[in-house]
Amino acid sequence: MSTNDKIKQLTDKIYLEGIEEAKKEAEVIISKAKKEAEEIIASAKKMETELSKQMQEKASEVRKNTESELKLAARQFTSSLKHQISNEIVNAQVDTTVQEAFKDKDFVQNMILSMLNKWNPESAESMSVNLLLSKEDEADLTKFFNEKAKEILNAGLEINFIPTIKKGFKIAPKDSSYHINFTDESFENYFKSYLKDKTKKLIFD
Repeated sequence: MSTNDKIKQLTDKIYLEGIEEAKKEAEVIISKAKKEAEEIIASAKKMETELSKQMQEKASEVRKNTESELKLAARQFTSSLKHQISNEIVNAQVDTTVQEAFKDKDFVQNMILSMLNKWNPESAESMSVNLLLSKEDEADLTKFFNEKAKEILNAGLEINFIPTIKKGFKIAPKDSSYHINFTDESFENYFKSYLKDKTKKLIFD
């Protein structure tokens, strides 16, 4: 065998061995790449599943919170509506009735006289009372007391007409330690507070 043939044979062997080694290295690289790719895909799928689960849980939580808020808003709206309806009914009943009653001069005058007669039953001779009346009704009430309640006036009743009272009267001892309201506003507030719950119960229960 000539020298050239030997060199060619050696060269071919080295070449083939190099190719074989390169193939092995390539296979290792490809195998490693595939494994890494599979791990990345598996991790991505796991992450996707976890995110999907979290999103479903979040959506469920949002839905529950929304439903709870809607129910609460509905209850508040219903309660408010019932309250408004009851108020409208009570106001319509009470305002008209009380205003009509206090427009009746005989009603107001008789109520004043009745309260004064019962104020101090043990001692009718002295009347330590301060009576506050509406300035608008001064003329009529002055005439009324002069005609029908002179004994009470002579017993020491003190009368004051003030502009802040529109209808009705207030009565108090002369030391002003307290006073009792018999005005249209006090009657309206009393009847409204009494009737509101009863009206709501009657209508909605």
